[in-house]
Amino acid sequence: MTRMRADLLLLLVAFIWGTAFVAQKSANEHMGPVSFVGLRFLLSFIAVAPLALREHCRKYRPSLSKGDLALAGLIGFFLFTGAVLQQIGLVSTSATNGGFLTALYVIFVPFVVWVITGAPPKFVVLVAGAVSIAGAWLLTEKGQFQRWSGGDTLVLVADLAWAGAISLIPVFLRRVERPFFLVFAQHGVVAFCGLIAGLSFESFSTEGVTSALPALLYAGLCSGGIAYTLQILAQKYTPPAEAALILSLESVFAALSGAALLSERLTPSAMLGCALIFLGVILVEVGPIRKAVPD
Repeated sequence: MTRMRADLLLLLVAFIWGTAFVAQKSANEHMGPVSFVGLRFLLSFIAVAPLALREHCRKYRPSLSKGDLALAGLIGFFLFTGAVLQQIGLVSTSATNGGFLTALYVIFVPFVVWVITGAPPKFVVLVAGAVSIAGAWLLTEKGQFQRWSGGDTLVLVADLAWAGAISLIPVFLRRVERPFFLVFAQHGVVAFCGLIAGLSFESFSTEGVTSALPALLYAGLCSGGIAYTLQILAQKYTPPAEAALILSLESVFAALSGAALLSERLTPSAMLGCALIFLGVILVEVGPIRKAVPD
């Protein structure tokens, strides 16, 4: 796979995640946020199981060490933490604050990678990240941040978890080329932790699950089963900081899907915000595009 194809896959991931944001918000009306996370990733776990099994049955598959298993578990824990904190945060934070704060993981990823690998972030990545954050700010309601709440803190901490997961994925893939195992393992960790915590601390009813079923199916099969798998496959070829910038287009697709499905109005400043986020992605794509075009 080429870098450009990997980036296009990440663009598709951002589209799926952005449209899933509507489903995630609606699910909170019918069931507990932690239970929702557990069930959606249980569906994802089941969906990717055949791919993981096929990979396991390959004749020349790389073996997994205890360190590899521990790293996969850590990535799954980061994913669980990010998903749960974001879902709980959506209950109490405003859409204005939540949309902006979620985009901040674009800034966190280069510095998390710096801590993990010792490689400082590229200047163009920092500039592109700043441009994308400015765009995310304009996507908020009239470019104004509303009063800080506990939900905002949860969404901000979730950003650190997302950044940790995005940064560690290529570390795992460099150690052992088992992408489908990694998807399978991280979904298993999230499903197990989410269901245990959800059943322990939240009320659970079949009526609530039935009402949230469309959201569960879309978030579980499309956002989890398809998008997370494509993300891991693509991150073998796209560096994590650049991948985070492409994935930040999730906020653009969330705004567009909100306008299309929830009749939310896109203001001129919001449309400018979308354009700035696209510009941030284009800035980090200039290098790969120039390499792909022969002289």
